[in-house]
Formats: sequence, structure tokens, C-alpha cells
Amino acid sequence: MLLRGEVHLPRGEVGTVLSFADGTEGRVYRDTVSDRIPCEPCFLAVSFRLRGVRGVRGHALFRWESLLNTPLFVGFPGFVSKLWLRHDTNGVYRGLYEWDGAEAAERYARSLWRVLDLVSVRGSIDYRVVPGLRRIDVLADPDVLAERARPEEPAWWQVVGAP
Repeated sequence: MLLRGEVHLPRGEVGTVLSFADGTEGRVYRDTVSDRIPCEPCFLAVSFRLRGVRGVRGHALFRWESLLNTPLFVGFPGFVSKLWLRHDTNGVYRGLYEWDGAEAAERYARSLWRVLDLVSVRGSIDYRVVPGLRRIDVLADPDVLAERARPEEPAWWQVVGAP
């Protein structure tokens, strides 16, 4: 997909700060978009806190290195797009994805968990699959996530503010 020019790194969302229902914020540092148009759109949010990554240099190195991971996820069946968010004040990174199909998103998230488990603080990995939503819908009207949230679950994944 990368070699055929079917995956792009647009700059339009880079620098955007997103607010979440748990009171944290994340700044977009990369956007990865495929040419795929989803038949069954699905929003996926992933969070994790890296083990041993500290300071400005450590986080900058991770963000640079994460570009090398792009081929690992764009090849998964159903990948549509990903917003990469910098770590928040708690050191938590987030990825906000769009997938074609909830089952494909779930398979990817479970596969990613196994990889992230090697480098993340124990217990810090989490994800939410929200069928029927495109990423653009969430950014345009964050209230669509609040409608699907359960009061008893953590709110780290619920975007509440986007420009």
C-alpha cells in the first residue's frame, strides 16, 4: 500500500489538540490515511503508556521511531486511517483509528495489544471499538461518542473537544 501510493501522511490534522472526557488532552503528531472507503465504518481508540520512555528526548525518539511501525498496521485488513496523539500529562499515548468493520478493528486491537504489552507499563493498554462511526464524524461532533459511552467505564477514549 505504501509503495503503490495508497497510504498518505496528510498534515491537516497535525498539531490539533483533542480533549478527552477524562480531562486530558492529546496533540496530533501524525496522520496516516489509506485510500480505502469503508463499507462498515468503525471508530477505534487505543491507549498505552510506554515503559522506560521519559523526557523530551525519549518521547521525541518514540514519535520518530513510530513511523517505522506504519507498515505493521496499514496492512491489516480494514485499515482506513489513524491519528497519532502525543503523550498526555499522564504519559499516555493514544491512537484514534477508522476501520472498515468492527471485527477487523477488534482483531487489530488484540494483535496490537500483544506487541504493546512488550513495551508498555503493565495495565496501561486499553482500547474501545465503536461500530458505525467514521473518524470525521467523531472530530466534527464529539457528542456522538458520549451517546455510546457507559457511565461505569473509563472516559480516556471519549473525544469531547476538537477544533
